[in-house]
Amino acid sequence: MHKETELKLRASRETLAALREHPLLKKRNKSGWQTRELLNQYFDTPERDLSAARVALRLRRDGEVIIQTLKCRGQSVAGLSERNEHEWHLDKVKLDLKKLDATCWPEQLAELDKKTIKPLFTTDFTREYAEIAWGRGKAKVVIEAALDQGFVIAGKRKEEICELELELREGPPEALLELAAELAASLPLMPCDISKAERGYRLLDPDSYELGLPVTELQAEMPLDDAYAALAWQLLGSSQRLAEQYRHNGHWRLLQDWVRCLAELRALTASLGQAAPRPTTRALRASLDALLEDWRPLVLAGNDDEDIRRAAPEQFAEELEDPRWGQFSLETARWLSARAWTAERKGRGERQGKAQLASWLQHLLGEESRALKLPLYVQRPEDLAEQLPRIECVQSWLHHARQVLDLPQQDRLYGELNKLHELAEQPLVEEGKEELLEARIEQARAIEQNRAWKHLLKA
Repeated sequence: MHKETELKLRASRETLAALREHPLLKKRNKSGWQTRELLNQYFDTPERDLSAARVALRLRRDGEVIIQTLKCRGQSVAGLSERNEHEWHLDKVKLDLKKLDATCWPEQLAELDKKTIKPLFTTDFTREYAEIAWGRGKAKVVIEAALDQGFVIAGKRKEEICELELELREGPPEALLELAAELAASLPLMPCDISKAERGYRLLDPDSYELGLPVTELQAEMPLDDAYAALAWQLLGSSQRLAEQYRHNGHWRLLQDWVRCLAELRALTASLGQAAPRPTTRALRASLDALLEDWRPLVLAGNDDEDIRRAAPEQFAEELEDPRWGQFSLETARWLSARAWTAERKGRGERQGKAQLASWLQHLLGEESRALKLPLYVQRPEDLAEQLPRIECVQSWLHHARQVLDLPQQDRLYGELNKLHELAEQPLVEEGKEELLEARIEQARAIEQNRAWKHLLKA
């Protein structure tokens, strides 16, 4: 068994052609580009038991070589994935169930009748690959760069494979992100941790395909730095999976959720105070603001306009043809990996960063709730939009840290804040203006009466 650390980046055929001639890869290419045909058959039970256990079972034909591979549960964070991998060389193209014994087979599948495992789909592609190596300080980095082109085929359905795969052979995982970020500075490369196998399952049952988003379990005693890092990784990874799935099927809710992830990452980052000095978050905030400036108004308008919803997939495809999204994703992953927000802070910032989440959060939400001054906006509902950043800050923490807060009617408060946010986002136009202002007043009063809100005001 060995551990596979890799980064997948979706690309176009034109981008793959440009990568072959990219000066950075040319300079570090130690082997020259080589080509091989990879024919892959994936297996599972009719009930998809292996997929549910996050296990991939594959037969691969690589020239005359036949390899059976079992990939087991690992972790995938914002496109950078690590999985345990078992391989066996076989004499013929036939699954050898005897190899799947207790030394590698997941315990949760121990009762599974392996005879029910059948072929489901294929991923056949041409791989051009090269060994990319360079010195990173005193360490040596070796990465296999692979340009994959082909198809995932499930019955009568198929999807094109067109991606750059970077697999770490030697050196720190950060080197993968560094190389990818340098390439994405000028080429549209989209981090994508939806594997070829997942795409096969997606083709098999496209209407009921569930998008598995990462989930973070926060603890009251954990330091603020750890909590923020966990949530930021979660939101970045979720935004990448949502972008990939929206690109695939154009379901409007996915675009809404994508924008929400970006907005929450922006709100959480801005809430850190001296634990994240503003110069350390400037580039991240600027990138998020640029994306939100383009996409939040479109989503807001599209919620009530079917023509906008219909046109949005093509606009999103244009976004992905630009380097901006890949650049943002990879640079943010590097920033999080290095915990760059801690770089320039002083004593008080250090103390805040190491403070227990529950106590810090109680103080923050108390400050933000009082600063929101809801009674003022009962008198001046037309100005409520100016408080959107503060509303989003409270919303985001209530959404992701509910288990560490001890508040009465907390879920009800979260729901009421969502309603207030929706009302604050709606533009004031002459038609319906009075009704909107009255709705803002009523919603502000509803929040004022919430027990959790009253609790926060006293914190």
